[in-house]
Amino acid sequence: MTIHTALYQNLAYAHLATVVPAFLIGTWLMLRRKGTRNHRALGKIYMGLMVVTAAISLFMPAVVGPQFLSHFGFIHLFSFSVFVTVPLALSAAKRHDVRTHMGCMIGLYVGGLLIAGSFALMPGRMLHNWLFG
Repeated sequence: MTIHTALYQNLAYAHLATVVPAFLIGTWLMLRRKGTRNHRALGKIYMGLMVVTAAISLFMPAVVGPQFLSHFGFIHLFSFSVFVTVPLALSAAKRHDVRTHMGCMIGLYVGGLLIAGSFALMPGRMLHNWLFG
């Protein structure tokens, strides 16, 4: 195993360590009552996990599809969108702008977790190889 491969695997583990709890918390938040103290506390944890997982993913080079700047792929667009969506959602929540907050959070969940997660399971990607060998 080369240093690069070992570094990539460590980043992948760190990414999974943040994205899995983000997915579980995000799902819980989507299904439960909104606006409670518990919702606000878990929401802050969820947003923090999403920012950290997006940051980690930016250090992981694209291994499937075209690369830009010899590193980034289309999947990184989801990571960059997290850095826009999370502050917008937080700002909207502080202003009690429920419609904007809800739209941002649904977009973050669907785009950042469901769609990006689906891409991560595609053949040729590390997670696909780990799960389906």
